[in-house]
Amino acid sequence: MSGLAHNGILNFTLISVPQPPGASAYLLLILTNLFWAGNWVVGRAIRDDVPPIALAFWRWALALVLILPLAWPHLRGQWPLLRGQWRWIAVFGVLGTGFYNALAYLGLQHTTATNGLLLNSFIPVIIVAFSWIFLGKPLRGIEWIGVGASLLGVLSIVGRGDPAVLLGLHLNIGDLWVLASAVAWAVYTLLLPHRPAALHQYAFLAAITVVGLIAMLPLYAWEIFSGRLIRPSLAAYSAIAYTGIFPAFLGYLMWNRGVVEVGASRAGLFMHLMTPFGILLAIMFLDERPMPYHLVGIALIFGGIFLTTRHRR
Repeated sequence: MSGLAHNGILNFTLISVPQPPGASAYLLLILTNLFWAGNWVVGRAIRDDVPPIALAFWRWALALVLILPLAWPHLRGQWPLLRGQWRWIAVFGVLGTGFYNALAYLGLQHTTATNGLLLNSFIPVIIVAFSWIFLGKPLRGIEWIGVGASLLGVLSIVGRGDPAVLLGLHLNIGDLWVLASAVAWAVYTLLLPHRPAALHQYAFLAAITVVGLIAMLPLYAWEIFSGRLIRPSLAAYSAIAYTGIFPAFLGYLMWNRGVVEVGASRAGLFMHLMTPFGILLAIMFLDERPMPYHLVGIALIFGGIFLTTRHRR
């Protein structure tokens, strides 16, 4: 897999954007969601050895080390553009490399990888809903039904299939953190096509990584002072290495390129793959088993996604 990434994916990012998007763009999005599915499983498996903010911080520190040699010539040449667009860079850094991962790992301290993946699959509907709320893109009647169905699916998962849980507000805090991370990623994806067009993607990723690390520093300091430290072990360091190389470094390069080529709404549909990929990995490595309310929730979420996106390209 790493050989394919080095020889094919990174070289592909230097090729001009094809019109219409070719199979290579879709392959990038498929591999990205496979890497990200593994990220949820690793985050859950390593929760006792690596605290959530530490995992988010060090994965991006490693990713920055990997991206800097590629990005440095572009950072130097495009520094005036970076300075002029610092507000956008700050927004993308805080949302995409800062809060999204930190909130997701924080959620996995309290909820299962399966739950996290299912709730994360609500992102495409959030994108459509935010397009209507903030960008004025109208929703058709069938799309309103789809948004409602997906919302019911999320409530089914959050409430563990028991309406009394929702009525009594006895919610799993982990599910709420995951939903917050989903909102952050939906906004990031929705804004991504509006990033500075002339800014090279390596420079862009390096810049938002630096911003994300700075944004996480206060949270990381609080985590350390509260006594939550990394337990040194091969598993802990391997988890940081995986999350830094595959979901962070390669995953973000591939996702950013895929969104630019196929658009935010279409790219968002590929996030559906993260759920079956992740549940399969969770069954294999975490011995998690889907519950009946998971099946109800995923049916409602996917049905809602189908209704809200079937007319959109």
